[in-house]
Amino acid sequence: MPGLQKTVKFGILSLLLLAAFVTATAQQDPDRQRAFQLYRDAKNVEALPLFEQLALKYPEDREVIESLGMLVYTQSAYLKTPEERKEARKRGRALLVQAQKLGASSALVTAMIEGIPPDGGADGSFSPKKEVDEAMHEGEAAFAKGEFPKAIDMYQRALLLDPKLYEAALFTGDVYFKTADQVKASEWFARAVAINPDRETAYRYWGDSLMKQGKVTEAGDKFVEAYIAEPYNRLARAGFVNWGDKVHVELAHPKVELPANVAQNKPGEATLTIDPNLFGKDKDKSGSAVAWMTYGLTRAGWQDEFAKQYPNEKTYRHSLKEEAAAMRSALKVLSEQKGADANKIDPSLQVIKKLEKEGLLEAFILLALPDAGIANDFPGYRKTNVEDLRRYVKLYVMTGGGK
Repeated sequence: MPGLQKTVKFGILSLLLLAAFVTATAQQDPDRQRAFQLYRDAKNVEALPLFEQLALKYPEDREVIESLGMLVYTQSAYLKTPEERKEARKRGRALLVQAQKLGASSALVTAMIEGIPPDGGADGSFSPKKEVDEAMHEGEAAFAKGEFPKAIDMYQRALLLDPKLYEAALFTGDVYFKTADQVKASEWFARAVAINPDRETAYRYWGDSLMKQGKVTEAGDKFVEAYIAEPYNRLARAGFVNWGDKVHVELAHPKVELPANVAQNKPGEATLTIDPNLFGKDKDKSGSAVAWMTYGLTRAGWQDEFAKQYPNEKTYRHSLKEEAAAMRSALKVLSEQKGADANKIDPSLQVIKKLEKEGLLEAFILLALPDAGIANDFPGYRKTNVEDLRRYVKLYVMTGGGK
């Protein structure tokens, strides 16, 4: 009905215009401007009551609700009782969920929502040593209140008592980052990396600090290290992607499409699914179809082999060894095809062949094609193959997939 459609369209347009007007009005509010300035200056205790008032005044303001959620969660660092701290975490999470519904989509918001139990959870612990844990919590409380010299003193006390405490070095660097002493911040992030090179956070913070110093190339190296330390970590990936966007570097994995898939049912049973497009009317003159069939059959029969390859695991899972073995079986069949037209080999198989030749097949599988099963093999692979991970990222991911 034309008349009704026009009415509906007019109503939607009116709502959009009203929302834009409300947003513009809110952004011009001097109380809002002051609250955000305090927030940027890390004066959280002063900023919190202002954001509480703004949330009542502008309940649909995503930035206000998101910032309030962060501030309320931060209270859990300095409130006195476990019950108060738990309630702060619970309410902070609820506010972040509300902000997400209003459009907040940053990796940090999502990671915090996922990392905080809906009921607020229990207080965390930095160390089994009571005096170390107390110093860290006191430092966290001081940091949340903007008492930066005291925060550094407490973190240093904890590090003196436990020189291997990653968070003590990391948080010291974060204080210097907040106070704009980026040279000192970088030094402390480097110390945290030296304590534990397999965690992503210090690399990512270090990258942020180097970006503040205008050292974009060095920053990129740190974001790469964060990514290959914990590639399945949402914040590590987001940091790398954000760096790529800022410096206009296209980040992508090589394009590989797997036309064969395997679902393991119960022990001894598997379902193999093959893309029917592999077997078109024209005869495959490259051997690609047979190669992909072999890939699928290798995976379908892997349950017994899994027990041999992973004797300490009782339950089958899709693994790095299975995926690599299946791809290599496809390449082997392809190489044995007599009279095959090399120019017509499936593009995905060509990519896999190149990766295998360069010794980067496993790195590609772990970073580009992980599932829950394959991801279990990453820590073991990283221990002895970190250079291959780094080489794969620089040769392929940072060149738009190897273009």
